[in-house]
Amino acid sequence: MASPNSTFTEMVTTTLRNHPTEVADNVSKHNALYRRLSVNGKIKKISGGYQIVRPLDYAENGTFQRYSGYDALSIAASDVLTSAAYEWVQSAIHVTASGRELRMNSGKEQLIDLAASRTKNAMRTAANNMSLDIYSSGSLSNQMTGVGGIISTDGTGTIGGIVAGTYTWWKNQFQEMSGAGTYADIKNDMIKLWLSCVRGNDKPDLIVFTNDLWAAYWNALSALQRYNDNTSDATAGFDSVKFQTADVIHDLETTNFTSTGETGYFINSNYLELVVHRDANWTTLDEKMSVNQDAVVIPLIWQGQLTTSNRARQGRLIDAS
Repeated sequence: MASPNSTFTEMVTTTLRNHPTEVADNVSKHNALYRRLSVNGKIKKISGGYQIVRPLDYAENGTFQRYSGYDALSIAASDVLTSAAYEWVQSAIHVTASGRELRMNSGKEQLIDLAASRTKNAMRTAANNMSLDIYSSGSLSNQMTGVGGIISTDGTGTIGGIVAGTYTWWKNQFQEMSGAGTYADIKNDMIKLWLSCVRGNDKPDLIVFTNDLWAAYWNALSALQRYNDNTSDATAGFDSVKFQTADVIHDLETTNFTSTGETGYFINSNYLELVVHRDANWTTLDEKMSVNQDAVVIPLIWQGQLTTSNRARQGRLIDAS
């Protein structure tokens, strides 16, 4: 059946052809972590697969030895590799218009306003929800397992099909804050967690706090310490200071942190990757006519998952009081 007004659907579809970039831009403007992954090339498009599989280097080669002269050398096999498998999750949003709206918006200018408004709203809604999901624990139906699940409060959990309670090398680091809610020793708590996350030059590059912890850290700094030489964060609109070599940012979209909102993530973005299906990166599907309504529907779909290849280099600061 023909659309009740083809001008509307053509306009919306044409507008949305370039929307994946616009949605990504909207997300990065809302979300410091998404922006860091984007800047570091950690958003990867793939063509398919039953699951998203990531290889893991989980142990050292056991044949290293010190020897002298004719000592026998070990040639034993070393099991050093395994993999984490992540399930695809999907999201969708629809740009819709009823036949009544389309017939009432018969003028060209009115149609442009209607199409533009619905399209911008869809992009903003997609960006807001992606921003929430990337920090989530994945507890909602069909929700991405965000950093709230990958970096748990006690290091446990099953991520990528690997049970951290059984394979302790898969646990993330964590540190409970001292001071019973006063944050009086926040810098000392942060350094304890920092040291547990660092391995040589491998260290967190982004610390994301909820507002209360960011304010406590800010107040704990002297006036001369309140700076960040990462101008890209400042120009992106994020309030950012430094801790060691990491950028410390508060993110307003972190409503899924905890019930109290007193949480901080020490993130090593080298080991995080947002994997997206190349055919479902907020891709516009063909317009559809409702079978029992006088309306047009244009679906936009996304399919992917946040993955990690190393939980041990990630950390979580918590206030359990």
